[in-house]
Amino acid sequence: MDGARAKRRKLIKRLEDSTGSRMVVYFVGDRPIVGGVIADDAVRYMYDHIRSIREFPGPEQKLTLYLYSCGGSMEVPWKIVTMFRAHSREFDVMVPYKAYSAATMISLGADKIWMSKKAELGPIDPSLYPMANAGQPDKPGPFAFGELGTEDVSAYLRFLRDRAGLTDQDAIACMVQTLAQNITPVLLGKVERIYSHIRLVANKLLSEHQPPLDHQQIQRIIEALTEKSYVHGHSIGRKEAKEIGLDVADMNEEMEETAWSLYREYEDLLKLQGSADPQAFFTDDGPDLHCEEDAIVACIESRDKLHVFGGKLRIQRTRKVPPQPNINVNLGVTLPPTIDVAQIPDAVRDAVQQVIGQAAQQLRQLVQEELRRQSPVEGISRNLAGGAWREVRG
Repeated sequence: MDGARAKRRKLIKRLEDSTGSRMVVYFVGDRPIVGGVIADDAVRYMYDHIRSIREFPGPEQKLTLYLYSCGGSMEVPWKIVTMFRAHSREFDVMVPYKAYSAATMISLGADKIWMSKKAELGPIDPSLYPMANAGQPDKPGPFAFGELGTEDVSAYLRFLRDRAGLTDQDAIACMVQTLAQNITPVLLGKVERIYSHIRLVANKLLSEHQPPLDHQQIQRIIEALTEKSYVHGHSIGRKEAKEIGLDVADMNEEMEETAWSLYREYEDLLKLQGSADPQAFFTDDGPDLHCEEDAIVACIESRDKLHVFGGKLRIQRTRKVPPQPNINVNLGVTLPPTIDVAQIPDAVRDAVQQVIGQAAQQLRQLVQEELRRQSPVEGISRNLAGGAWREVRG
């Protein structure tokens, strides 16, 4: 077992002792250059950790999910929560720092949310990323956007009614028609389906709480995390989480320190403090390809097991090669005209061939350098090749 894994294992054990609960970590990184999201493929491997814990059940039968993520698929929280609840009498979530969007949804399904002083939840209204005027790319419309929150449509209609003061039905119909022309009726229908789905799932998650929450409290929480959170990036700290009705538990100083130390270990493992600028991985005269053979973007860990999601990170500069580059290099390798090549001994001829081969290699390098000098950087691409979950043993 390597030193970093042993240290994390010790910190996990310390948190388990503090909470009287066995713990599974689901840490989804948001490294600026390559991040991860909560996704369905993690559920299968999380189940292995729960099964491993269940082989050695404790008297309390409690499970805690140590959670860090900026969000992801809104279909996954219900799967994770019901899986944990099927194997425990009590299910808690521990949030050391960020638990946004889908991670907040997972937290809603907990009996108790352990929040550090730095812990942040977020609104649960997901965003869509439609392509504006995808059918007519040569005709940009008045509403060019990259992100559409599911609450944006409702906010637009409220703006027409409450802010603009439109009461004339024809005027309202005209504005709704303009909306439909730029967002399309199909996308509007999807917005409505997601709007309803989020509220349904949030209701089901909160209804799992033990002891049960009353209906009005559940509705207040859902409203606070949807239409009453006006910006998707709004962070909800420990005090506000309590005010909206969530069952939040404060960490004592020892737990706080342990939870944050564990966060720092994952921060290092997933390189969360790395630069967001792709250009930082290159020098002016260096190669145009940067590779990391095993870039980790997420992990699931317990005392008994460790799974990581990673792959080969490739960051590559693309250049705009001029149509007629001017390449002028001179190696200065020539034989005197008085030398008859046929009279040169074989050993000397072999040595000359080696020199010529080295010169050709040098020539290629010089041409590449000169071509790169004349070709300005046009863009930088990045991708994670071969991304997959794997178990790390030991």
